[in-house]
Amino acid sequence: MVNKRFKSSNESNELHTPDSSSGILDEKVLLLVFKSINWDPHILCLMACVSRKVSAVAKRVLWRELCVSRAPRMVKGLIHGTSANGRLNGGWDSLAKILFYCCGGTPSRNFRVEKVLKGHFANASRFSKTSGQSFLTKKCQHDVLYISDPCEHSIGCISNGASGGGDGGSNDDDLGVFRGVFKGFVKSKTRDFLLERRIEFEERIRCPYCGFRVWSMTSAKLIPRKSALKKLGSNDGRLEYYVCVNGHLHGTCWLTRLSTDDDDDGSDVDDDDECVRSSSTGRTSSSGEVICETLVGL
Repeated sequence: MVNKRFKSSNESNELHTPDSSSGILDEKVLLLVFKSINWDPHILCLMACVSRKVSAVAKRVLWRELCVSRAPRMVKGLIHGTSANGRLNGGWDSLAKILFYCCGGTPSRNFRVEKVLKGHFANASRFSKTSGQSFLTKKCQHDVLYISDPCEHSIGCISNGASGGGDGGSNDDDLGVFRGVFKGFVKSKTRDFLLERRIEFEERIRCPYCGFRVWSMTSAKLIPRKSALKKLGSNDGRLEYYVCVNGHLHGTCWLTRLSTDDDDDGSDVDDDDECVRSSSTGRTSSSGEVICETLVGL
């Protein structure tokens, strides 16, 4: 019995000695390492897979610091006035995934496509709460929604269509995939309408960023189709997007492919959309923030 107590005491002391603490689990060390590499999301993803302990450190500290470093204005807007501890519904790891990851596209009952598009890291993404207003109905205009510009994917000659969108797509169409996040979704008008109308969750679709259940905004009739299509650059009325219980949004639409002349003439660029280089977070503009996957020169 004495030997067992002695052995147990020694094991306890070893766990709490400074020498037994591995540098890979030291939060201060990890913060310095990732700061030196400009919070590379690829490396952080790999580190979080090393062990449960490292993953816990990443969820507790590192994902938040990555978001703050790469999208400071967006993060400030999301947490301002929401909670004293700065927590986000769904976690900081989910927000980081929204910032850097395009979730791709899959067929659904309101958006028909015959080819599944896999998700991927996005090289650069622009998020804007000004653009987000185009995705909110008039009754929900007081909500704050940060939305990305659509990630364009050329998927070749396939048949496509959607509810309210004609009898099939043109071979010149590109698939646009966009994503976003609500500020304080629990207290938003959008959530209130979803609950008041008793909109059911989608059976086969989950949020690609946090894994929680989602509502179809088409089924809820909460898509301001005209303004949303104009903002996305879609002309035929075919789009769908979903919102999960944590306020994460993801959606797809069909985009008319631009010619080289249309893409370069600059006629659709507003003064508010001009982007400028910031210190270490990519590019920013007065109406949006551009988050780069990696910083040039590293």
